[in-house]
Amino acid sequence: MRPTQAKGHHAAPPPPVPRLVAPPGSPVRTRPDATAAAVGAGVSLLDSAGDASGAGDADGAGAASGVGDAGRTGSAPAPDQAAADADVPADADVSADVDADVSAAVARTLDRVLADRLARARAADPLFAKDLAERVARFTREGGKRTRARLLWWSLRACGASDPATAEAGLRIGAALELLQTCALVHDDVMDGAVRRRGRPALHADVRAQYAGRAAPARVGRLGECAAILAGDLALVWADDLVAETPLPAWTATAVRRLWSDMRTEMVAGQYLDVHGQTTAARSLPRALRAACLKSALYSVERPLALGATLAGADDTTLLALCSAGRRIGMAFQLRDDLNDVFGDPLRTGKPGGGDIREGKATYLTALARARAEATGDHAALAVLERSLGDAELTPAGLDEVREVLVATGARAAVETKITRLVTQGLRHFDCAFLVPQSAHRLRSLLRSAADGTPCDAPPDAPSAPAAPNEPNAPVAPDAPSAPENAAPSPTPLRPPAPAPGPDGTGTPTTSGTKETAR
Repeated sequence: MRPTQAKGHHAAPPPPVPRLVAPPGSPVRTRPDATAAAVGAGVSLLDSAGDASGAGDADGAGAASGVGDAGRTGSAPAPDQAAADADVPADADVSADVDADVSAAVARTLDRVLADRLARARAADPLFAKDLAERVARFTREGGKRTRARLLWWSLRACGASDPATAEAGLRIGAALELLQTCALVHDDVMDGAVRRRGRPALHADVRAQYAGRAAPARVGRLGECAAILAGDLALVWADDLVAETPLPAWTATAVRRLWSDMRTEMVAGQYLDVHGQTTAARSLPRALRAACLKSALYSVERPLALGATLAGADDTTLLALCSAGRRIGMAFQLRDDLNDVFGDPLRTGKPGGGDIREGKATYLTALARARAEATGDHAALAVLERSLGDAELTPAGLDEVREVLVATGARAAVETKITRLVTQGLRHFDCAFLVPQSAHRLRSLLRSAADGTPCDAPPDAPSAPAAPNEPNAPVAPDAPSAPENAAPSPTPLRPPAPAPGPDGTGTPTTSGTKETAR
């Protein structure tokens, strides 16, 4: 049974959310309705530059988790709820096939969509289809971990959706996320001058190699870059088309399109802050956190969760709990990626170490090391960072010097602590949501694996063991009353206000040029 909210919820209070009972030992527990309103009190996440002096962070698990475990109770399902759930299997069987392998289901949807787009591209022009459209299709089909699409799917399922129409919509929006990721990565490779991606030549490098010798090297290189920009644009167009063409109820369509629009804007804003920081050496802690939140936390985790929940018709309380969890887990995901870039094993991460250092990226890790070195007057550490960040020819010995500074200043340990805290807070927010237990286990495990950088592909009938539930009445630090001036904004309306209902009850939102990561 789907715990949905009435479309006209602005005119009348929503119906009570069904209480779903988790199996023994599950961290996904239910609460009395009286505490549900506490979830949305605050989403402010980003702390100030206090880390530079070793001060504690202001990040808290927020009012969502401030209710404590003592305020959450399990209760037996009502008889009418049990009876209603008995009617679910017919639809649940439709989604069960997707549950078995979400990535494969998204890939099948992409195959159908891309076959149509390629046919239309060939009808427009054969050269355009061969040089650009086919490369976009191949890049997307050979995509990475499909993490965003999987987050969307399990959010949808955890919020109770199981009917065929919603499942199909979820797969289509998930496929659109993969096309949007193609756009982001193809453009990112041009901006960073990366020549490889996922073990293959980057798209602009591939076009350049195809036309090598046909004109002066500079002109061929320019052709490759222009082709990649156009290819990324094409992927974005296809993604937008897919969202626009997905059949949805009127109000749901408005909400999904608003989320989609916000996500695209946030992604571009984060990317601009990234390249701006590289060029101007703007490496303040608030700026580093803001860029990470816009480019990664929102785009990679929070917005996919919100899209899935919105497709499922989740109530605002559940939506806000998931978004609060997603933002914190997304920040942890980015901070883990920053650490792996410098300290990770290239065989495990799939990319050479030190890429961010050589490109001069203004990561939170390096910004924190610089701030701490300045605070303690460590001029030697500052000199290492000054000459190493942005040095495309940085040697392995030079990278080792940077690693030593990151350890000696305490930046690495502080980031590890911050990741742990963000994951704990994020999961506490998650545990406050009313979710379908089995799917919630899968989603919780996927969120944890995203923050840890580990794979998560357990079959649905054998979910990964969840983390130990929070201790009763565990003290939880409150959220800061407001985000610092330079922090990424808290998510303004997670979905647009529902329009006034019409007569029918519906309404009318080791080289710097190599990137092997399988994102």
